Amino acid sequence: MASAPQIGTQVPDFTLPGGVLTGDRFERRDYVLSLQRGRPLVLAFYPGDDTSVCTKQLCSYSSGLEQFQNQDAEVWGISPQDVDSHDRFARKYDLRMPLLADTDRRVARAFGVTAPGIGLRRAVFLIGSDGTLHWKHVALLGATFQSLDTLARHLGGMATT
Repeated sequence: MASAPQIGTQVPDFTLPGGVLTGDRFERRDYVLSLQRGRPLVLAFYPGDDTSVCTKQLCSYSSGLEQFQNQDAEVWGISPQDVDSHDRFARKYDLRMPLLADTDRRVARAFGVTAPGIGLRRAVFLIGSDGTLHWKHVALLGATFQSLDTLARHLGGMATT
């Protein structure tokens, strides 16, 4: 098993299927991490679609997308559910960020966020435009999540380093 990426190191590349709600259409495609280079990326791993804390977390990030965009950053949500589940979840809560399907948990394992019993831990990774990891938070218990303000502050710090 690969070890989790460390601050200052390149994150492992991956390709996952997913989609994003645009207007009333859920646009499906493959998301390739290495093609995101050139702008910062927030990877938000979450245990499950349409669950209490995950819904609050992703609604918070979706409603605050402008704050991320003002820092030229994109946000990708990643969970083990399939793209059909993500489609329903995005439509139900009007989520406007890409939701990626890591159904075999391969990417979660590469980032060190799998957990027995719950599948994966709630975690956030801030990746710089050059593909290096600048900040991460991996929760031991998934009852809370990193706030939009916390992420925006750390993104702002990336621009000055």
